[in-house]
Amino acid sequence: MLDWTDRHCRYLLRLLTRHTLLYTEMVTTGAILHGPRERYLRHAAVEHPVALQLGGSNPAALAACAAIAADRGYDEINLNVGCPSDRVQSGRFGACLMAEPQLVAECVAAMTNAVTVPVTVKTRIGIDDRDTYAALAAFVQTVAAAGCRRFIVHARKAWLHGLSPKENRTVPPLDHAMVWQLKRDFRELAIVVNGGIDSLDAAADHLHRVDGVMLGRAAYHNPYLLAQVDSRFFADPHPVPARGQVVAAMLPYIERELNAGTPLKHITRHMLGLFQGVPGARTWRRELGRHAADRAAGVDVVTAALARTTATAVQQRQAACGYRQQHG
Repeated sequence: MLDWTDRHCRYLLRLLTRHTLLYTEMVTTGAILHGPRERYLRHAAVEHPVALQLGGSNPAALAACAAIAADRGYDEINLNVGCPSDRVQSGRFGACLMAEPQLVAECVAAMTNAVTVPVTVKTRIGIDDRDTYAALAAFVQTVAAAGCRRFIVHARKAWLHGLSPKENRTVPPLDHAMVWQLKRDFRELAIVVNGGIDSLDAAADHLHRVDGVMLGRAAYHNPYLLAQVDSRFFADPHPVPARGQVVAAMLPYIERELNAGTPLKHITRHMLGLFQGVPGARTWRRELGRHAADRAAGVDVVTAALARTTATAVQQRQAACGYRQQHG
């Protein structure tokens, strides 16, 4: 989720669910140790529980970054061993590390010794021709022995050469059963499944077999999907917020960020899918896309977009009702 789950995105998602564990986009050790640290690690108190996902392969650097993140209040440190992009491979981290389980174990051990919060690993079911269940189980066993107790497993293998990152999210076939088998064989570990899960019904089905479900692009493109999570999976009695209420709750945050110099489009790009699948969705996307990029765009752009979306939704419902009356 590089360039997607930044702090503005996470603030929006937290308005939809109080309990879901949120993950940052992957941040490299070099960015934290030598770059604008505040830019990459800044987060709001409301985001908790929130995990920092790290990319790297140097145990000492990862340990240092884990300690910095823990001091900043992150609830979990996650090591990415699943991203297959060329940019990641050139830095010797991401999915290519599945070929070096002992190095991953050394990284996990160093991080675990540096912090008291959980250190977890996000991985694929395999890479290239190293795609057997035996290879995956051996990888998990080696890394678990170093202190990792939770594995988030994308149920597709990755081709390190020949496929783009986008193709690696769709071309290799899903094999959720391989992840379920991990849970049967490693009952002492927490196994979380990821990949191709696009509904809460599907998530509920997986939870009969594993300990957790990670939603990625499904939740990003349709964030309101998360609005039902708390009541369905966490027995939270709070009422489910309407989409308009979520937009209204974002306005004070947007005002603060605008006053701090954040361009409106950096925030609203994460809100485009909020009305996905309901009347007015196209109007919402069009209005934000058309006006949020203006240099002088303010919070009025969002309120106007909401008003037009609401009006469009009413018109569409009335038209649909009239059609049913005529052809009922």
